[in-house]
Amino acid sequence: MVYSNDKNERLLTILTYVLCFTGCFNLAILKTNLDFQCFFILLVIILIISLSLFILKRYFSTGDKFIFILSCILSFIGILMIYRLEPDSALKQLIWFSIGVTGFIFIVMFLQNIKKYSKLKYLFLALTIIFTPLALIFGKDIYGAKNWIEIGNFSFQPSEMGKLFLVAYLAASLKDYKDRKDLIQPAIVVMVFLFIMVLQTDLGTALIVFAVSITMLYIATSKFKYVLFCLLLFAFGAVISYFLFAHVRVRVETWLNPMVDPNGESYQIVQSLIAIANGGLFGKGLGLGYPGLIPVNVSDFIFSAICEEMGILTGIAIIIINFMLFYRCMRNAVYVKDMFSRLLVIGYSSMLAIQVFIIVGGVTNMIPLTGVTLPFVSYGGTSMIYSYLSIGIIQKISEEDKA
Repeated sequence: MVYSNDKNERLLTILTYVLCFTGCFNLAILKTNLDFQCFFILLVIILIISLSLFILKRYFSTGDKFIFILSCILSFIGILMIYRLEPDSALKQLIWFSIGVTGFIFIVMFLQNIKKYSKLKYLFLALTIIFTPLALIFGKDIYGAKNWIEIGNFSFQPSEMGKLFLVAYLAASLKDYKDRKDLIQPAIVVMVFLFIMVLQTDLGTALIVFAVSITMLYIATSKFKYVLFCLLLFAFGAVISYFLFAHVRVRVETWLNPMVDPNGESYQIVQSLIAIANGGLFGKGLGLGYPGLIPVNVSDFIFSAICEEMGILTGIAIIIINFMLFYRCMRNAVYVKDMFSRLLVIGYSSMLAIQVFIIVGGVTNMIPLTGVTLPFVSYGGTSMIYSYLSIGIIQKISEEDKA
């Protein structure tokens, strides 16, 4: 068994509470009259964290609590920034946070031994097939990508749940790998998923799924030649997408030279870079910057807004926290004995990490912008719930027998 260090857990929990109080107090005193709604948010977040940690420590003492604590730190930073920008959206995000954590606790408490679910390969496949094309059929085109479904005032991204079930299907398919014939069906499923994402021009999700798939493939087979072959196929598909879709060409051109059209196609990335530069190392101060000038500032570009008001050092801290979360998740893959569980941990851990790399790289213009959310931080119920379900499964695996 791998036991968490109780002393370090307590210290990190205390520091998390201090961060929550400091952040909420800072926002509360910005207005002429004290904003008591900030303290309501503080109370709800602390109650959720405290109750969840009590359940984990009381009934599931052998698991890795750092996974949950680190995710809560990221979620709080996101809610804090969203409240600074759009108070009503922050209250909604608080609800999504509550639902996500509830899903996390539900998985840990009620899901049976994870390795038993490897028998449900075709159920996972069916659910992947159901969720993946929904946006293509019923979705609405937003910022060039058709990956959202709107029902009244409620909107969701079905591909997020499709990714969740796809990883489970791949883990169930690859756990018994013996030769190349065992790779035919999962390869077809992944290619169909990627094709649908390309049709939706949701290239961010396509890139995430591709990277996760080859990571799981390499762990299951230990054959680098398979990875190399997949990379060549992906490069070919990327070139085809560039010539087929004007949206893709625009993203590449604005990445190569964002100043060509700073008030037009390059407006998003230019404003993002200006905001990050304007914040400097320590930021303008919470409530003292101009993050309202950044487009889509509570979701895709929330990292830029955080850097402007809280500084580049806070942005680096978010990256480090995500790295720590990735490390705490991945270490479970080293110790777990069951291959299905191991592949699940690798799949969900790498999916979250790759998503962080893609969005942070995009808003800083290191790579072409693809418009995905920053896990746990960005506004959005689908992303929040999906992220907590993912780490809930990893947390459950951390409770099970290790080598």
